Amino acid sequence: MTAPAELSTVPSVSLAQSDVDPEGFAQAIGGSFQRFGFAVVADHGIPADLIARAESLAKAFFALPEETKRAYRVPGSGGARGYTPFRVETAKDATEADLKEFWHIGRELPKGHPFEGFMNPNLWPDEIPGFKQTYLDLFAAFDEAGLRVLSAIALYLGLDRDFFVDTVRDGNSVLRLLHYPPVSPDAPGIRAGAHEDINTITLLLGAEEAGLQLLDRDGRWVAVDTPEGAMVVNIGDMLQRLTNNVLPSTSHRVMNPPPERRSLPRYSMPFFLHFRPDYLIETLPGCVSADRPNLYPEPITAHDFLMQRLREIKLL
Repeated sequence: MTAPAELSTVPSVSLAQSDVDPEGFAQAIGGSFQRFGFAVVADHGIPADLIARAESLAKAFFALPEETKRAYRVPGSGGARGYTPFRVETAKDATEADLKEFWHIGRELPKGHPFEGFMNPNLWPDEIPGFKQTYLDLFAAFDEAGLRVLSAIALYLGLDRDFFVDTVRDGNSVLRLLHYPPVSPDAPGIRAGAHEDINTITLLLGAEEAGLQLLDRDGRWVAVDTPEGAMVVNIGDMLQRLTNNVLPSTSHRVMNPPPERRSLPRYSMPFFLHFRPDYLIETLPGCVSADRPNLYPEPITAHDFLMQRLREIKLL
């Protein structure tokens, strides 16, 4: 782990490089994470036809009548599965709810799995043919891409490249289908208020449309420019805690579009990769030094941390 370069914009890296030069890729993406908490990742390996199919089915679902969508809402579940209506989720400390609606898909566990009590069963809308298989395939593809990124993070931190494999095995990861409807000129709030992600890392497809911004360490909001087909990856609060803030969980938001694009909806698909529920988030010894004392002396399980944060954003 070397000091990250003084970059002014989030760089784009190619995940394909990890196959031929794992150390070089680890330094490139790790440096971007340490500098910004974000990286733009090309050649991520998720098939373009699968992404296109998933985007099409998401649009079909969100076009359903409101009462049909609301039939898939599960009150009291924190939005863990199924549908969450427009203007329900609120960023931590925000006064206005986000201008979005979404659908959550979690990990499919076999009957009797030890983590069954931590993860609700998935819901599948009968109205959209092919919905279940498409998103199970996409979930698996995100899982694979996430492990490749975590392997690079492990190398960057001076750990064994497989360090994270067991920490996220059967983790409580969530695939979110997001719809930001057209924005009226007098709309209260913004599409997604400033927030940090709760999880380990987030992998986002569909960020090509302008609007995603991160809060840089000098207090400026910086646009995250994403080439067509690339993925945006960012550090979540769980990994920030594990690394004693070496890898920061950066505040980010999705701004409303300019007047000429207000009539257009925005769709995206973030994958919130989580540690397994019983994983104890305990500061890595290699991330503690005389200059960087341990900021998190009390360990906490991934599940307890998740519950704590879901209450803060009013989903519980």
